[in-house]
Amino acid sequence: MKKIISALFICVALIVGVSYAQVLKHQTITPTVHALIGEIGGRTYQNHGLNANFGFIDTKDGVILIDSGASYQGAQLIDQEIQKIAKKKVKWVINTGSQDHRWLGNDYFSSQGAQIIALSRTVKTQQSLAIAQMDSLRPALKERLDKTKPTHAKEALMKDDHELTLGGVVVQLKYLDHAHFAGDIVVYLPGDNILFSGDHIYIDRILGVLPQSDASRWLQAFSKIEAMKPKVIIPGHGSVTNMTKAKQDTGDYLNFLVSGCKKYADEMAGVEAAVKNLAKAPAFERLANFNDLHLGNVSRTYLKLESQ
Repeated sequence: MKKIISALFICVALIVGVSYAQVLKHQTITPTVHALIGEIGGRTYQNHGLNANFGFIDTKDGVILIDSGASYQGAQLIDQEIQKIAKKKVKWVINTGSQDHRWLGNDYFSSQGAQIIALSRTVKTQQSLAIAQMDSLRPALKERLDKTKPTHAKEALMKDDHELTLGGVVVQLKYLDHAHFAGDIVVYLPGDNILFSGDHIYIDRILGVLPQSDASRWLQAFSKIEAMKPKVIIPGHGSVTNMTKAKQDTGDYLNFLVSGCKKYADEMAGVEAAVKNLAKAPAFERLANFNDLHLGNVSRTYLKLESQ
């Protein structure tokens, strides 16, 4: 009987281990650039709130991590995936934004000796949202949020464009405009023409226009990404992609929202009219989460335009 129980325990442990490994799917972009692809659904206990994409660059002087996860424990899972491949300590953590899974894992990596890097405008937004984000995550993550402590870059970068070098690898941090959250940035690798877009680009799923978002300026930021002509894009959500697919799933949808809502805002038709007439969007109904998010996206885009 003891042998049976022991065998069952081992099986359960193996299943749990597998489920942890499947929270993030690793994809090699180049021998030194890697993507960690999360689910495109919502935050759940099972996915540790890692329903987003992360990435890392393996340099001779240490690893550069792009975004740190939604919790201390989620950050540990990210680090486990990094160690399977790079087997080096994370030296830098760059925060592309202020949504919970972009930065609430900072404390774990800071405790491991990593430097947290973020623009001052990004840190300001993180500070304003920290308490609400922790409260919002607790029902889903439960005890998996334990040990999580909102931690920010100690010396935030004041300028909107920075070029940094670690282990011979050049990374550029660029603020393009107010998009999903105020202070969101992209990280560009000029040597490889690879872009970590953060929440500027969503692939395979509908993007979310939140009360903090500005769809018009987000569209302008997307146009600046188009002008950069990146060869490979590691989006904030969804599969690794190129500019053509990014335009189909993000740029065209932002244009649909902004141009459609502007027409009704200019006519002072009211939010109800905008929502009713823009409810159907056949070109984008293929995207995951469309039914959950689209009408809210229209409403918030219209209200923002009306107030400007």
